[in-house]
Amino acid sequence: MNTFFKRYMMLAFAACSLAPLSGAQADMLADSLKTGRVSLKRDGRYLTVSMLLDLRTVTAEGDRAVLVTPLLVNGDTNKALKAVGIYSRRRYYHYARTDAENMLSGPDELSFRNSEKPDTLAYEAVIPYEKWMDGASLTLFRQDYGCCDAVLAERQQTIGRFAKRPEFVPRLAYVQPEVERVKTRFLSGTAFIDFPVSRTEIRPDYRNNRRELDKITATIDSVQADADITITSVAIKGYASPEGSYGLNTRLAEGRTEALKQYVSRLYDFENDFIRTSSEPEDWEGLRRYVAESTLEHKREILDIIDAGGDPDRKERQIKTAYPSDYRHLLQHCYPALRHSDYRIEYTVRSFTDVEEIRRVMRTQPQKLSLQELFLVAQASQAGSRDFDEVFDIAVRLYPDNPVANLNAANTALSRKDLPAARRYLAKAGDMPQAVYARGICALLEKNYPEAETLLKQAQSAGITEADTALEELQLLREEDD
Repeated sequence: MNTFFKRYMMLAFAACSLAPLSGAQADMLADSLKTGRVSLKRDGRYLTVSMLLDLRTVTAEGDRAVLVTPLLVNGDTNKALKAVGIYSRRRYYHYARTDAENMLSGPDELSFRNSEKPDTLAYEAVIPYEKWMDGASLTLFRQDYGCCDAVLAERQQTIGRFAKRPEFVPRLAYVQPEVERVKTRFLSGTAFIDFPVSRTEIRPDYRNNRRELDKITATIDSVQADADITITSVAIKGYASPEGSYGLNTRLAEGRTEALKQYVSRLYDFENDFIRTSSEPEDWEGLRRYVAESTLEHKREILDIIDAGGDPDRKERQIKTAYPSDYRHLLQHCYPALRHSDYRIEYTVRSFTDVEEIRRVMRTQPQKLSLQELFLVAQASQAGSRDFDEVFDIAVRLYPDNPVANLNAANTALSRKDLPAARRYLAKAGDMPQAVYARGICALLEKNYPEAETLLKQAQSAGITEADTALEELQLLREEDD
């Protein structure tokens, strides 16, 4: 790499005299040069510097010479490009008779006799690109020489700068969710109502029944008191444990579910068919879950019995007889939890159209909002802002399995260059063209160029116009990395 400028040695004239300068001649020394069409362009591993130099004001008469050297300068680092030399007739032939390597800047110099120099010179230099050149300024260093290598004047002028190519900011393809015409939601839970042995009537003050019954009524009250919500149905499903005969458990599950329905109906002004009920005599699925997660001594054998199918009473007796110690554990720690009532409150939420109202609801009760309503807030926010990103983060938390919610959340992650998060969301974004495009952008930012090219071309074929720009960027990045 060259120093700021290198003074070159030259042969002295045999007879040398320095004539005094006239005022007009002095004014012409080291004048700034006019330039046009200045360009600094990177092409892969090379940097091309080009410009149009106006040489009409550059004169070299008598024993004089003018040397114009373009310099790339960035802080303390610099590089001199091939220079342009203008020589008087006498001086030019002096060099020509000796050795062209002794021109003021060496053999690569663009050298002209004063009388033969062009009015304008299309200058171009191609040099290997180096990282330090990003942001370097392009200057012209002019030196006017007199006899005996005497520098009469110097001038430096900045004419351009090599701006680092802006960091690629991908155009992201967000998808507007479809309008949810009827926003149906539900709340669900499980209550463990205790009944005396073989009885089906509900006793609110029996054991922990008050607490369990309050769980159901509190859930209903929470939605019934909200002016934005309309309850559409209540569903109750009762379960019994495998203890005892299947026939008895069928009667108990049905009777106890009906008793719970009547209890709730007396507290609310529901129509007769508003509360839907169902029952399952024995909760074998719950039993299997418990055994699978347990440390029972004969865990594997009991699971085999449960999975074998067949008569429930026979299976229950087989576990009790073959593994009495494990059975006692199940009877004490598992079976009580298998006697439960699952409830589900279904309701609808009114629609919201005012953006400011949606913002308020989003802060306090975001579960009331549809994806499309949340999208209205995003549209009213500055793209890339914290508020903008927050909308899509909330949306994907509310709708974690929705492809559109995951795609839009992936886009916000890509805008933040959070590629691991983008990958997680894109795994659930489906195969819509916008998702294919987003995966291509993610691969591009990861510098996985083969995958990026495949995906971006797929998106382009599917009509995603943003893929055109991304593919152009991919080509530039490949050239830079070559």
